[in-house]
Amino acid sequence: MSTPPTTLPVTNQQAVQSQPQINTPAFRTFFSRLSTSIRDGLSQRRPWAELVDRSSMARPESLTDALSRIRKNLAYFKVNYVAVISLVLAFSLFSHPLSLLVLVGLLAGWMFLYLFRPSDQPLVVFGRTFSDRETLLALVLSTIVVVFMTSVGSLLTSALMIGVAIVCVHGAFVVPDDLFMDDQEPANAGLLSFLGGSATSAASAVAARV
Repeated sequence: MSTPPTTLPVTNQQAVQSQPQINTPAFRTFFSRLSTSIRDGLSQRRPWAELVDRSSMARPESLTDALSRIRKNLAYFKVNYVAVISLVLAFSLFSHPLSLLVLVGLLAGWMFLYLFRPSDQPLVVFGRTFSDRETLLALVLSTIVVVFMTSVGSLLTSALMIGVAIVCVHGAFVVPDDLFMDDQEPANAGLLSFLGGSATSAASAVAARV
């Protein structure tokens, strides 16, 4: 007596087909641009020994002098300052693992459920199909809840304030050399250029779905 062929249940096949897909070209382009911008930006950072050179530090004579120093030092040490603020943020998040997991989950949701999901691939959860507008609304509401109703928002805000305070204090006490202004680079070069590029890419992805 022959054994009947084994078939997968229809529900399992539907569950496999309902898994969200990723727009691979856009995903690879995003991370390629990210890694390239980070490498270019880090290659343009100033020597860290110059950042902590005590011989170039002096108390500002007035608030105007302090603001002028901060403006010039921001232009000169911009990559180093971004690294300092990033380190403060990283330290704060790693010291609070739960908040880090929540933030990573939120970012992953935006990336895989909306930004890099093919527009012709509907999102199906528990047999229900969600449109792009419904997915976007759910992600926006989740972001609001995470940022304003959990400890993640206060953690990020406090870390940013600490990082900015460190940068401002350093910029106010370092006496800018005249060479600073002669060695300026374009404001959109290096690491900071990724901010504009990533914002443009994200805006394009959102506009394509609206």
